[in-house]
Amino acid sequence: MKKYDVVALGELLIDFTQNGISPQGNPIFEANPGGAPCNVLAMLSKLGHRTAFIGKVGEDYFGEQLKNAISELGICADYLMKDEKVHTTLALVHTLPDGDRDFSFYRNPGADMMLIESEVPEEAIKNSQFFHFGTLSMTHDKVRKATQKALKIAEENGVLISFDPNLRPPLWNSLEVAKEQVFYGIERCDVLKISDNEIQWLTGEEDYTVGAHWLQDHYPQIQLLLVSMGKNGSRAYYGDIMVEEQAYINAKTIETTGAGDTFYGCVLHYLLKHDLQGLSSDNLSNMLKFANAAASIITTRKGALRVMPALKEIMCYLQ
Repeated sequence: MKKYDVVALGELLIDFTQNGISPQGNPIFEANPGGAPCNVLAMLSKLGHRTAFIGKVGEDYFGEQLKNAISELGICADYLMKDEKVHTTLALVHTLPDGDRDFSFYRNPGADMMLIESEVPEEAIKNSQFFHFGTLSMTHDKVRKATQKALKIAEENGVLISFDPNLRPPLWNSLEVAKEQVFYGIERCDVLKISDNEIQWLTGEEDYTVGAHWLQDHYPQIQLLLVSMGKNGSRAYYGDIMVEEQAYINAKTIETTGAGDTFYGCVLHYLLKHDLQGLSSDNLSNMLKFANAAASIITTRKGALRVMPALKEIMCYLQ
């Protein structure tokens, strides 16, 4: 019995999401806790799993807000470091008319970039069933080395590795470097979740299935590959099996921030309950339906990390 179900490393930041207009006609922004890896943990924690987060925030008001937020959710914050000189990373979320988003980051530098190798807790990673990460912790040399160390610990100790590239082009010096680092992560993961536009960019294939098969052929250690397609649903590729499930379109959708993270948290929940080995088409179908339902619910709420749906709520929504 390991201490944690999932340990994640990466960014923990403030998502400023628009929440109305002031009497003067100015946009009002709400400071929501966010960051893809911790959003995944928040969903897992809401479903009863034991989680821990590795990252860095600033020694400032927002850093304290973030630490309190994840602690309240039951995510272990023992490995959340604080930087005395660099402020907590901020992201301004611009909601587009169709509910999709664009991001402006205040991260030059941001505290999440300041995590170093010596701050990576070996015991926490060794004592977890899954290690989860993305690419925001691979954009710059210092935090990239910390991520690589964490991956090495996971590999050497038989910890399953979960990867979601979650590409944010403005944060990279070049997309060629981004592609190198995405492939670095893919080469080492057991479970890969990738978005529709990311798989097209990465493989050069317009057809998601052709792209998925290319990744499976070149990286045979990937046991489960998931493609999230927004309002078009999701797919799972598992060996020779491909399963697709439609999204649950919700008339109350206001924005899609955190929908992919909610989806992926539910996938990892299913794998923790059912194991990664011997999954059938029915297993994959049920997994995707559950994850799609949770993702649909989160699109009706501002932010993600603090407002993840509970198990009962997801099951009622499915019915």
